[in-house]
Amino acid sequence: MRRWGWLGIFAAAGLVMVATVAPDAPAQQCPKGKLRIYTSWPMQGAMIPEGTGMKNGVDMAVAEASGVAAGYCLEVINLDDASPQTGKWDGAVEAENANKAVADPQAIVYIGTYNSGAAKVSIPINNRAHMAQITPANTYPGLTKKQGAAPGEPEIYRPLGFVNYFRPVPADDIQGAVGAKWAKALGAKKIYILNDQELYGKGIADVFEATAKKIGLTVVANEGIDWKQPDQKPVLTKVRASGADLVYMGGVVETGAQVIIRQMKEVGLVAPRVRFMGPDGLLEEELLKGATCEVAMATEMRVTALYAVEAGRVAIDGIKRAAPAIEKAKDPAEKREAVRKAISLTKNFDGINGKWSFDANGDVDYDTMAGFKVMKADTPVGCKFQFESILE
Repeated sequence: MRRWGWLGIFAAAGLVMVATVAPDAPAQQCPKGKLRIYTSWPMQGAMIPEGTGMKNGVDMAVAEASGVAAGYCLEVINLDDASPQTGKWDGAVEAENANKAVADPQAIVYIGTYNSGAAKVSIPINNRAHMAQITPANTYPGLTKKQGAAPGEPEIYRPLGFVNYFRPVPADDIQGAVGAKWAKALGAKKIYILNDQELYGKGIADVFEATAKKIGLTVVANEGIDWKQPDQKPVLTKVRASGADLVYMGGVVETGAQVIIRQMKEVGLVAPRVRFMGPDGLLEEELLKGATCEVAMATEMRVTALYAVEAGRVAIDGIKRAAPAIEKAKDPAEKREAVRKAISLTKNFDGINGKWSFDANGDVDYDTMAGFKVMKADTPVGCKFQFESILE
C-alpha cells in the first residue's frame, strides 16, 4: 500500500465514481483508433482522498500526452473495487473489475490496485489475458518476489508463467528496513512495534523488526492489535511499562492508527519520553484529524513514504514503445502482450526522481524513500506532514 496524501490531490477534480474519459483529442490525431486504460481502487468513504489522488495522477499522465499515444486515443475507465456495504476493498468486486477489463477488446493496461490483498485477486486474471497491471500503491513483497512471501508466491499470481505485474514503487521489504534505519538515526534504542494483523501492516512491521534487530536496536515486542476496539490503552500501558522510546505501528488509517496515537498522550507516551513512527499507510490528513494535531505533534510523529509514483506515465510509455507490434497484432491478446513485453523491458525510465528500470520480477530498481514529520501549519486541520529528509 502506498499513500498519496503528501503528493497532494492534484488540483482535485470532480469525483466520478465509475468512469471518466480522457479529454477528447482531435480525430486526426487518432488514426489508429482507441485504447482503454482501466484503473481499480476504492473510491468511497475514507478512501476518497487517496482514490482521487491516484485517479488524478493517471489523468495528469494522459493529459501530458494530450490524450494520445502513438496515434491511439486514450480513454481512462475508473472502477471502484470497494464494497458499498463496507466502503473497503472487496475481493469479489476486484475480480469483477478485472474481468470487465479483460472482456473489453479495447482494454490495453490495468492500473491498480491500492490494496495488496486486492492485487492478489486481479493479477492472475490479467495474467491469463496477457494484460499488464501496474500498481500505484501495492507494496507487499510476495506479489513479485520470494523474500517476505508466503509459500507459492509469487508464482501463483502468474498462471501463464510470465510477469505481467509491475510496480514503480519500492516494496515493504525496502520501506520497513529504511524505517528502522531512520529510527536509529533519530536516536531510538528500544522499540515497541504494533501491527494491525493485516497483510500490509503485519508485513511491514515484520521487516522493520528484522532490520531493527540486525542494526542493534532492542525490539520489546511486535504485537498485533484488535484495531476494531475503541480502547487501546491496555496495550499502550504495556508499552509504557516496557520503557520503549519509540512506538512503530504497521498499519493504515482505517485500522486504528489514529486511536493508538490519540491515546498515547492519555497514558503519558509523548516526546521526549516516547516518539511515534509509521509507514506510508499513515500518511493521510484523515489520520491527523482522528489523532488530533496536538497529539501527533506531541509524539513527534514521523512516517516514511515513497518519493514519487508514476504508474500512468509508465503505462503510456509502454504503449508508445509497443505501437509497431500493436499494429501488427491480430487480436486483443496480442496487443496486450506487446504492451506487457514493452513495459517489462522498461529501462532508464526518466522518472520524477531520476532514471530507474524494472527488474526481472517487475520491481523498480531503486530504494529512495522520504521521511516526513508532523508539523504545525496554517491549514484547516492545523498541522501537516512536512518533508524532513531523504532516506536510503
